[in-house]
Amino acid sequence: MFSSALKSFTSNISANYTISTSPTSVSGAWKVYDGKKKSTGKAVSVFVFDRKSLDPHSGSLGGGRSGGAAVRKLHDEVIARVKKESNLLARLRHPSILELAEPIEDTRSGGLMFATEPVTASLAGLLQEKDDQERAGGVAGRPSRFVIEEADGTRRRRELEIDELEIQKGLLQVAQGLEFLHESAGLVHGNLTPDAIYVNAKSDWKIAGLGFAGPPDISSSQSTMPPISLSEVLYHDPRLPRSIQLDLDYTSPDFTIDGNISSSADMFSLGLLLIALYNSPHTSPLKTNSNLSTYKKLFTSSSTTPSTSNNFLSSRPLPKDLVSAVLPRLITRRPAQRMNAREFQQSQFFDNILMSSIRFLDALPAKTPNEKSQFMRGLPKILDQFPKSLLDKKVLPALLEETKDKELLSLILQNVFKIIKILPSGKRAMTDKILPQLRGTFLAGGGKERDTAKEAGLAVILENMELVGENCDGKEFKTDIMPILQLGLESPTHTTVDKSLGCLPTVMKILDFTTIKNEVFPVVATVFSKTSSLGIKVRGLEAFAVLCGGSPTDDSDAGDGLDGAMIGSKMPRLSSNAVLDKYTVQEKVVPLLKAMKTKEPAVMMAALAVFQQVRKIADTDFLAMEALPILWSFSLGPLLNLQQFQEFMDLIKKISSKIENEQIRKLRDLSSSGTTATSKANDFMSTGSTNGFFNSNGSEDVGEDDFQRLVLGRGNQNSEDMLGDAIRPQAQSGKQPEAPAFSWSSPPLNANHSNQNSMSNVLKPQSRTITPDQSLNAFATLNPTSSTAPRANTNAMTNGFGSFTPMQPMQPMQPTPPMGSGWSNTPAQPIQQSQPTYSMPPPQSQHTFSIMPPHPQPVTPFSAFSLPPPPISPAQRPGVQTQNSGYFGGAASNTAQAPSAMKPPGQKTGLDKYESLI
Repeated sequence: MFSSALKSFTSNISANYTISTSPTSVSGAWKVYDGKKKSTGKAVSVFVFDRKSLDPHSGSLGGGRSGGAAVRKLHDEVIARVKKESNLLARLRHPSILELAEPIEDTRSGGLMFATEPVTASLAGLLQEKDDQERAGGVAGRPSRFVIEEADGTRRRRELEIDELEIQKGLLQVAQGLEFLHESAGLVHGNLTPDAIYVNAKSDWKIAGLGFAGPPDISSSQSTMPPISLSEVLYHDPRLPRSIQLDLDYTSPDFTIDGNISSSADMFSLGLLLIALYNSPHTSPLKTNSNLSTYKKLFTSSSTTPSTSNNFLSSRPLPKDLVSAVLPRLITRRPAQRMNAREFQQSQFFDNILMSSIRFLDALPAKTPNEKSQFMRGLPKILDQFPKSLLDKKVLPALLEETKDKELLSLILQNVFKIIKILPSGKRAMTDKILPQLRGTFLAGGGKERDTAKEAGLAVILENMELVGENCDGKEFKTDIMPILQLGLESPTHTTVDKSLGCLPTVMKILDFTTIKNEVFPVVATVFSKTSSLGIKVRGLEAFAVLCGGSPTDDSDAGDGLDGAMIGSKMPRLSSNAVLDKYTVQEKVVPLLKAMKTKEPAVMMAALAVFQQVRKIADTDFLAMEALPILWSFSLGPLLNLQQFQEFMDLIKKISSKIENEQIRKLRDLSSSGTTATSKANDFMSTGSTNGFFNSNGSEDVGEDDFQRLVLGRGNQNSEDMLGDAIRPQAQSGKQPEAPAFSWSSPPLNANHSNQNSMSNVLKPQSRTITPDQSLNAFATLNPTSSTAPRANTNAMTNGFGSFTPMQPMQPMQPTPPMGSGWSNTPAQPIQQSQPTYSMPPPQSQHTFSIMPPHPQPVTPFSAFSLPPPPISPAQRPGVQTQNSGYFGGAASNTAQAPSAMKPPGQKTGLDKYESLI
C-alpha cells in the first residue's frame, strides 16, 4: 500500500526522463531544462512551472485572511491559464506549433511540468543575448548564457545567430503557424510576443504561449473554448509577475482601444515583433510599462505611433521591402487594411532565391521526382550564400531525411559533403548527424542481397573519403566508415572499386597498423588477385605501394594511367605508422606481384613503384634471391619503351648496390672479428708455403726436391697438376734443400720424417686446389724397350721449353725393386713386379739445364732413354721386356749432369753410392 501511494506521488516525466540540474533558459513563467528519455535516449525539453514564482515578494502580498484567500484565488486562475497552454499544445499539431512530448502533470512541490521537442531557447532569450553582446562590444565581449554540456563533459556555447535569412525563415514559419491557428483551428493567439516563440534544435521557429488564446468574436465555426475576457487580460495585477500577464508592448489596439477580438490583432502583433527583430535594443517600439493608459496615450500622437514617416520607431534602418510593402499593411490602425497570414507569406519580403529554396525544401516530400532532382542539382550553387547556422540546423537535417530516396541519394550526398566543407563545426555535424544516417542507409541490410541502387551514393562517399576522415576520429572511422569502404571494394562496378582503392592514403592516416594488416590488406589483395580489369590491376598495385609506405603522386593531369608512363616511380615514402611489416611485404605482397601474368606497361610500371618501397623494407637476401629475378623478368617485357626499361634498370642497380654494400659490410665485420682465420690465411699466402701456388708461369727454376717428387711419383696423389706444385719456386727459407732421393737409393735417416712432413703440408686444411695448366696426359709415357732390340726415341716432347737430344748413359745403373709410389695415376701400361724400374738422376743446377753438344757415338739399344739403364745382369733373361723409364720432356731440354760432381765424398747416397760401387 505504501509503495503504491508513493508511486502516485512520483511524476511520470521524472521517472522516465533524465533531467538536467540547471535550466538552459527561462521563458515567461517557465524554466526550460534539457532532458533525455531513459529508454530510448530521445532528447526533449522539460518545461517546469514553480508555484512559488507567483509570489515575487515572498508572501508580502495581501493582508489578513481575506487578502490571502484572494491571492490564492488569483493563483488558481494563473495555474488554470498555464494548464490551458499545455492542453492546447496537445490538441494542435502543426510544423510551426511547438510539439508536445509529454502532457502536463503536477509536481511534488505543487508546480507543473510538461515535455516538448528539444528547443534551444525562446526568441526573447535570443534577442536578450544579442543585446548583451552588443552592449559588451561583440560576441566575445561576455560569456553566453546559452551553454550546453557535451557527452564527454565539455561545455560549448549554443550557436544562436539572428541574421537576415534567419529572420525571414522564422517569420515565414510563424506566419504559417498563424495561418493554421486562424483558418484551421479558429483561434486567436492573443499574446504573440518573443516569449511565445521558441527556436528548436533545427533552427525552426515554433509558436507556443497559448495561455491567452481563444476564438474570435466573429467565427464561422462553433468553438468549445471560452472566449477571451479582455477586461481580465488587459488588467495588470501588480501582485503577479509581469511574465505571466498580457504584454501590452505587443498588443494590438483592437484589444486595448476597440475591444474587438479578431485574427487581425495577431497580425498587428506580428508587425511589432518584426520591428523588434531589427531594433536596437531588440524590443517593441511601444513602451507602455504594462500600463493601459500609457498605451492609449501613445496612439493619440503620430510621433509615438509606429508609421512609415518615423521609420516605425526603429533605431536602425529597416529592410526596404519591409518598409515599402509589409509593415504599412501590418502596423495600421484599421484591421481591414491589414494583410492576413497567407498574404504575408506571399509578400515581397520573402521573394528571394534563398527563402524560395527553404520553402521548397520544406515542401520537398510533396514534390515530384523530377522536381526533386532538379532542385538537388541546383542547390550546390547557392549553398555558400546560406548562413552557416541555417545550413547546420535547417538545410543539412532536411537533406539527410531524404536519403531514403535511392534515386536522389548521390545528389543529396553531394550537397551534404559540400555543407560539411562550409561549416566551421563540420566535425560535430559529421559525428552527430551524418555518420548515423550513413550507417542506417548503407549498413542496415546486414547480410541481405546487395542493393545496386545505392552504388552511385556509395561512389560519392568514396570520392569524399578524405573529407570524412578529417571530420571523424579513428574509432568512428573504423566502426562506421570501414564497412562502407569494404562495400566499395566488393562492388561489382569497376568504377566503385577503383574509387575504393584510391581511398587507401586516407585510410592509412587514420587507422592503426593492426587494422590495416588484418582488415584492409586482405580485402585489397583479394580484389587484386581476382580482378580481370587492367585499370583495377594498376590501382591495386598503387594501393600496395601505399600500404608499403609510399604515397600517391598528383594525378590531376596524368590521364587514366593505362599507358604506363611514369606511374609511381617517383612515389615518396608515406610517413605513417600503419605501413605493412617486413613479413607481410616479403611473404604476401611480393608473391602476388610474382604471380602476375600480364606484361602491360601500365601494370609493369605500377609494380615498379611497389618494388621501390619493397627495396626499403625487405632484407638484402630476399632482394637478391626474390626481388631481383622478378625485376629482371619485368624489365624484359616486350612492351616497355626505352625510358621505362631505364627506370627498371635504375632500380635494379640501386638494389644491387645495396646488396653489395651490405655484403661488404658483413665481410668486413667478420674479418675484423675473426683474427684466427685471418692469421691462417696469411700463413697460407706467405712465401714460405710448402705448396707454392703462385708464379705458375714457370718463370722460376724447379727445385731438386720438387723435381724428385715429380719424377718419383711421390707427390700428392689427388692432385692432377703435377707441374703446378712441382715447378713453382719455393720461397727462400732457412731450411736447406733436402738431398735427392731415388727409388734405388738408400733412404737417409730422416727420409720418412721429411716425407711425412711433405705429405702433411700437402694435406693441410688451408691448402687449396688450383686447376692445373696442363694435365698429366700431356707428358710422355715411359715405354719399355727390349734389351736385344734397339728402339728409336718414340716420344720426344716439346712443351714450350724447347726440344732436347737423347742422352747417352753416363754410368751403368742397376735395377732396384719396384716402388709402390710410381706413376700410379698416369695412363701407363701395367708394370709387372719382376720388371726393373729406372729413375732419372737429379739435375745439377737449380736454374737452367745447359745443352751439351752431342758426341758421335754408336747407337745402342738404350738410345731411347735419356738416362742410361744399368747393365744387364746375367740373371736377367734375354728377351724380357723392361719398362721404359722415359725422361721429363717439358721442363728443360738440357742434358743432366752427374750428381757426383755436386756431392762431397763423405756424403755419398743414392746414385753416387751406386757409382762408387761399380
